[in-house]
Amino acid sequence: MPIPPVVALEIGTTKTIALVGELREHESVMITGIGKAPSAGVRKGEIVDLENAMLGVRSALQEAEERSKVAIRRVHLAVSGGHIASLINRGSLPIQGDSAEITQDDVDQVMEVAKAVNLPADREILHTICQHFCVDEQERVLKPLGMEGVRLSVDMLILHGVRNRLRNTAKVVRSLRLDVHDAAFSGLCSALAVLTPEQKKSGVVLIDMGGGTTEYVAYAGNVLAAAGVLGVGGDHITNDIALCFGVPHTQAERLKKEAGSAVVDSSGATKRVSLPPEVGFPGRVVAMRSLQTVIGARTEEIFEMVRKRLEDDAVPQQAAGGVVLTGGGAHLRGVCRLAEKVFGLPCAPGRPRNVSGLATATEGPEYATAVGMVHYGFRTQTAQQQRGGLRGVLRALLGR
Repeated sequence: MPIPPVVALEIGTTKTIALVGELREHESVMITGIGKAPSAGVRKGEIVDLENAMLGVRSALQEAEERSKVAIRRVHLAVSGGHIASLINRGSLPIQGDSAEITQDDVDQVMEVAKAVNLPADREILHTICQHFCVDEQERVLKPLGMEGVRLSVDMLILHGVRNRLRNTAKVVRSLRLDVHDAAFSGLCSALAVLTPEQKKSGVVLIDMGGGTTEYVAYAGNVLAAAGVLGVGGDHITNDIALCFGVPHTQAERLKKEAGSAVVDSSGATKRVSLPPEVGFPGRVVAMRSLQTVIGARTEEIFEMVRKRLEDDAVPQQAAGGVVLTGGGAHLRGVCRLAEKVFGLPCAPGRPRNVSGLATATEGPEYATAVGMVHYGFRTQTAQQQRGGLRGVLRALLGR
């Protein structure tokens, strides 16, 4: 049965993006519609004003609907927020039967054991992702089926978030009389959009720098080793500029985009940036070196926080795939140079892969999450057709 178009929705801190995609050969997608609108009522990736958040979502979806000529009735929702966290849980069970041979039933059962983690009552599981199996004392077994052993174990990475905050994000969509068909963590969507199998195998860190949050995922040996969210992003850099130089937020954002850099450029040590006066603002002259110092300090702090998280999760430091940056923050001048300094790894901006149609409009790193959500939607719908039924976070978001 043909899979209908997927509508991906990302309700970000600064902007809301809606993409309509159709499945093509070799898991490629063609974007047939795109809608964008400024976000309101969203702080650090979480809904703080339902009615204002609805305005941005309605506008983005209407634009995507008009451009794609597709009647939008349901969406696939990318979710974020500083409340989203991860843990690794090991499940184990003895191998039954006289032959001590591991069967598919054994694999299925041990995975269910690993998923049965005790979380606080207010939290909901978003994703359960298998990392490695262990047969007796043999660690990092990839495919235990058919092997012989006494005990089978599996390490499961579990992403979870606060139930009510997830529901509030979905409620924005349902308030517009639309269905949330499925949902996924934004960081995983970005990784799905831009990372290659070779990068995942050799080890890679993806950092998505949004307006109010910074998400990260790390792969080692083709396994998702860590994932999480920091409640800090590009808006914090803008706020630092506004406070340090006494300028309005709009002027601070303009300074960041037009003259900002994450590293201090010695060639601009004596340069100045003039801001014209406007209503309530007399104008200002800002030293380029001072501006770059302020931007660099906050950006370096964000990278250091990610690096500390990865160290705490014991993620291997040798990542041949380097660091990949997505999100609007990837456009900041000098940001890759600063990431290379902090992580000691090569760094490059990540751009969506396997996408056509309105590719020129969605090829920037700021569209990684939305494009990845389209890919994720097609993968989950294909799997649902094969097994029947809906699984995952959908029950939590729809109250089922």
